Amino acid sequence: MTALRGQVGGEISVEMDAAPGIDLTKILAEMREQYESLAEKNRRDAEQWFFSKTEELNREVAIKTEQLQSGKTEITELRRTIQSLEIDLQSQLSTKAALEGTLADTEARYGTQLAQLQMLITSVEEQLAELRCDMERQNHEYRVLLDVKCRLEQEIATYRRLLEGEDAQCVRGFTGRAGGRVRVT
Repeated sequence: MTALRGQVGGEISVEMDAAPGIDLTKILAEMREQYESLAEKNRRDAEQWFFSKTEELNREVAIKTEQLQSGKTEITELRRTIQSLEIDLQSQLSTKAALEGTLADTEARYGTQLAQLQMLITSVEEQLAELRCDMERQNHEYRVLLDVKCRLEQEIATYRRLLEGEDAQCVRGFTGRAGGRVRVT
């Protein structure tokens, strides 16, 4: 406007109808108040969100800590159980080894006794076979002797008949002469 004034070289007067002046301080104070209340609200919301998340996290930490402690306790119990089972397994293996040793000794002892009994059975079977042979031989000899006896008895009976027949002739001849009887047995 000063430059225009200089060119025009005259005097100009400008009148403006303007509304009363705006109080910028008041507006700035109101804006500051709105921002501060908004910032306070955001701070409270952020604080509330932080506390809720912290509480949720603390609950999760407590649950996880409890689960961890429970897991540690379970692991400890499982280790004890494993140790107990390993001790029991070693005991069972020792018992098994002892029983296998006893079984081997028993099998060896009974194997020896079985071999002795087998030898005894073989010996008795041989004796039995010899006895059978002897019995068959004696039976054969007995039959031969019985046969000989039967033949001898038949011969004796034959001779006796012959003798009795001859004696009867002799006795007849003798009784005629002597007048008595002679009996031949």
